[in-house]
Amino acid sequence: MVKLKEIIERRGRASENLIHILLDYQKSKDTNYISEDEVKFVANELNIKESRVYSIITFYSLFSTKPRGKFIIQVCGDVPCYVNGSLNVVKELENILRIKMGETTPDGVFTLEHTSCLGCCDISPAIRIGEELYGNLTPGKIAGIISSYRRKYNENKE
Repeated sequence: MVKLKEIIERRGRASENLIHILLDYQKSKDTNYISEDEVKFVANELNIKESRVYSIITFYSLFSTKPRGKFIIQVCGDVPCYVNGSLNVVKELENILRIKMGETTPDGVFTLEHTSCLGCCDISPAIRIGEELYGNLTPGKIAGIISSYRRKYNENKE
């Protein structure tokens, strides 16, 4: 928990920093989740109840209490994206990654999730990978996007 302690010291122990601490720490992990032990550690360091930490983690879809892939692919499931072909985008993602929505690739690189509105209805259908948004998607654009993340992942491993 050295990395988590470093983030807390950098952000400060004020409870208002909880979301930023959780975001920074979760992003630093390839598994993109906060474990039960980490919840206890954060609560103890910030002198707040564990239930408060869990309330943040379970409220925001950016957080998880279960291991996920290095890259979380969130597919918008709201009406504009659905009407403009998000189902075709999902099918192509599932085909390329060989997983279903809610699953993580066996190598732990990608997780597929549905999310509510990404706020970019004007470029629907849209997905978010990490902090990047991709819009006006067609099944033909998906392979290139996935390949760029695979390349990025492999370069960082070397």
